[in-house]
Amino acid sequence: MAKQTDLELYELIKTKDKSALETLYSRYEKLLYSFAYRMTNDKQAAEEVMQDVFVKLWRGRGAGHYVKERGKFSSWLLTITRNASIDLLRKKKVQEVEWDGRDSLNEDLPGVEQVIEDKEERDQLRNAIDTLPDEQQRMICLFYFQGLSQREIAEKCDIPLGTVKGRVRLALKKLREHLEKEGGIVHER
Repeated sequence: MAKQTDLELYELIKTKDKSALETLYSRYEKLLYSFAYRMTNDKQAAEEVMQDVFVKLWRGRGAGHYVKERGKFSSWLLTITRNASIDLLRKKKVQEVEWDGRDSLNEDLPGVEQVIEDKEERDQLRNAIDTLPDEQQRMICLFYFQGLSQREIAEKCDIPLGTVKGRVRLALKKLREHLEKEGGIVHER
C-alpha cells in the first residue's frame, strides 16, 4: 500500500481519524520540535508548542485550514509552529533568542540515524540561508528564529514594511529553489 500524502491524512484528521493524526505526528514531530526549540531555546517550551500544534490540528481550531494551492503542507505546519512559539514566548515574556547557528537538537534525542538526518537537514538549511544576500539572511533570522513580526522587523531595521515583506518573500522563494535544486529538506509525501 502506498504511503498516504499529507493532504490525505489531513482530510482524514478532519473526520477524527486518530491513526491519521498519529502518522502525521510521527512524520513531523522532530521537525516541529527542532523548529520550536530554535525559537524558544527551551526544551519544555518546544515540547509544549509541538503538542499545541497537533492539538490545534486535531480540533481544527486555531490553526486555520490548509489550502493546497497556497503551498506545501509542511510549510503550513511550520507557520503554525512559528505562531504558537511566538504566542508562548509573549505569554511567558521570554527574552528574544539569537540564532547563532548552534545545533538545535538535544543530545538526548533517541536514534543516531535520526540525529544524523536532522543534522544534515540543519546543515542544508544553514547552507541555503548562507546563499542569500545579507539583508535577506537578516530578515529570515529575525522573522523565523527570533519570532519578530514583519512590522517589528521594519521598526527594528528602520525600513519600510513593504521592503521587509518583499525581502522575506524573495528569501523564502530563493531558499525553496535552492533546497529543491540541491535535493534538500523535502517532507512532503
